Amino acid sequence: QVQLVESGGGSVQAGGSLRLSCAASGYTYSSVLMGWFRQAPGKEREGVAAIYTGGGTTYYADSVKGRFTISQDNAKRTLYLQMISLKPEDTAMYYCAARLYGGTALPLAITEYNYWGQGTQVTVSS
Repeated sequence: QVQLVESGGGSVQAGGSLRLSCAASGYTYSSVLMGWFRQAPGKEREGVAAIYTGGGTTYYADSVKGRFTISQDNAKRTLYLQMISLKPEDTAMYYCAARLYGGTALPLAITEYNYWGQGTQVTVSS
């Protein structure tokens, strides 16, 4: 059974940093597409960052480029999202997701992912 469990969310002031983690289990971790998404109240879920766990290719939304870094530890089957210079507009529920089969031309599209975690809340105050 595929499971994705996020952790590391919290409340920080603007300019602060957080690192989110996503522990994966129930499938072959290598050579899949993993992503981070977020959803703010009243807004649609959006892609933040993604990584192919086999080759390490990464993708970022324009709004987080230069501030967020997606990475992984294959041995620990864990995905990370390092967030720095956080802004109030980064406030959202953050979700980890996995696409287990095949590549995609849209690595930040929610429709491309098969499995989702329950989310971890990030709140940035001004």
